[in-house]
Amino acid sequence: MTETVEKTRNGAILYDKAIINQISDERFTPQGWMHAELLTGALGSGGRGSTMFVGNVPRQFVLRHYMRGGLLGKLIKDTYLFSGAEKTRPFLEWRLLDKLASNNMRVPRPAAARYVQRGTFYTADIITVRIPGIVPLSQYIADNDPDEAFWNSVGAAIQEFHATGVYHADMNAYNVQIDTDGLTWLLDFDKGRLRKPGPWQQETLGRLHRSLHKIVGLDPRLHFRSKNWEQLLDGYFNASRSS
Repeated sequence: MTETVEKTRNGAILYDKAIINQISDERFTPQGWMHAELLTGALGSGGRGSTMFVGNVPRQFVLRHYMRGGLLGKLIKDTYLFSGAEKTRPFLEWRLLDKLASNNMRVPRPAAARYVQRGTFYTADIITVRIPGIVPLSQYIADNDPDEAFWNSVGAAIQEFHATGVYHADMNAYNVQIDTDGLTWLLDFDKGRLRKPGPWQQETLGRLHRSLHKIVGLDPRLHFRSKNWEQLLDGYFNASRSS
């Protein structure tokens, strides 16, 4: 790991020199790349319009601007209270992703993160390495009718994260993603952290369950029924017993 922190005029950038050997504030804007493409998707899978693919194949990146969600997000779109560089959302997420990726967990490898301080507040961005061929679970079950083995594998993958104490603050059908081999990945670790086992594990599963129900409500043709959730839980608890 080649972590480097560079101070900027009004903030700082944390980056991995092995991935991006030169960094500047411009890299955190679409104009800083030869190619920039806004991420869009069906059923809300494009996020809040704050995520872009940047750079050129084969080494392409994902640039995400931190945006607030929920009711607060309607009032305060993208600013956070500053309480020190190490406590900023992008630095915390970057270091968590770096630890997980270094342990071969299926998460994006972090490339760079920055905060821009404005008085007692800051805005933030993160750049990760794009994972080729992954699609949101919401899209996967629209394009495919997965079998029991698939749902078992999704549950087992989530349990693998939980077994190592990985808390994902927003596990939904968009942040759970599937690659071309049918393997499960997790994206967007804003507010994620490592925790001791506890009720949060079941709360995380509940959040995913509600998300799946919500998108089926948006499009009943999606291939997800109550039996599929039972299959996912079977995979989760079987993996838990064998770990």
